[in-house]
Amino acid sequence: MKPILKLYRGYANDQELIVMGHVFKPTTKEDYDFEKKNLKNAKSVIRMFRIKTQKNASVYLEHNGLKIHTKTLDDGYFKFCIPLNRDLAYGWNEYKVSMFFKEKEIVEKGSYIRPHEGDLGFISDIDDTFLVSHTRNAFKKLYILLFRNVNDRKIFEDVVPHYQALSSAGRESDREKNAFFYVSSSEWNLYRFITKFAELHELPKAVLLLKDIKTSLTDFFLTGRGDHDHKFEKIKHILEFYPHLKYVLLGDDSQHDPFLYEDICKIFPITIKAVYIRQTGKHKKQKAIEAVANMESMGVDTCYFKDSKDAMDHSERIGITSETFHKKL
Repeated sequence: MKPILKLYRGYANDQELIVMGHVFKPTTKEDYDFEKKNLKNAKSVIRMFRIKTQKNASVYLEHNGLKIHTKTLDDGYFKFCIPLNRDLAYGWNEYKVSMFFKEKEIVEKGSYIRPHEGDLGFISDIDDTFLVSHTRNAFKKLYILLFRNVNDRKIFEDVVPHYQALSSAGRESDREKNAFFYVSSSEWNLYRFITKFAELHELPKAVLLLKDIKTSLTDFFLTGRGDHDHKFEKIKHILEFYPHLKYVLLGDDSQHDPFLYEDICKIFPITIKAVYIRQTGKHKKQKAIEAVANMESMGVDTCYFKDSKDAMDHSERIGITSETFHKKL
């Protein structure tokens, strides 16, 4: 048996390329099967959280004619932050990472984005922002994760046309799309599940920035919970990595998004164009209302909505999805 090399989508600007992945120890267990139902799906999901990582494993990035060596961290995670000495192509590009096991090379290919020149970037939460997850009810959330496979999971109505309109906003060509990032408190264990779900529903292709991987059954029962500083730091990093863009943040009121986004707006006072917060319960939350009002007082267009159709109308009304806004920027 050989180690498992997993790559994630990376991203680049004019000066730097960032790509990442994990190395896992050999296992006889098959990878997550998207088609399994009920108990078989539950077993498959639990296996994703019992995978064992390989620390200090040598990995090699091949890019632009260079082969660059690094090693995995204690949790099997690796990240290449590479200064660039020449321009990369815009859009999605390919990269390759390899490792050696018993003198045989293991090679995987991944992709990274260098955003086309433009005005806007989009950062979206996942659970209860576009993927119905019932985060407010821990038992229901776990039940759905265990017993509903990727084909049975639900997406909020009208999310897809809204996100597709945002992805194309200000673009004259179908080949050029705005950069999308999905930032979540879900762990890297769920990467394949989330990317598959996004593909099934034709959501914009995005870079995912997730939480440190979990490797035990105990961790599984705490999935997506706990400290949300990770999300704040990841969003802050994206805004600093692409400082010339105006950003739209999309989240929900099930956890901390309104307050995270409020803090981001305070730190980047001219960078955030709009904030969208989905209402997940029967009533709007008073603290979320106050956070949204505070963002509005700082000149950020906000929309605290129940139905995605209202968010779509708001995007059009404030000009995000119209030509006039992009001519002004």
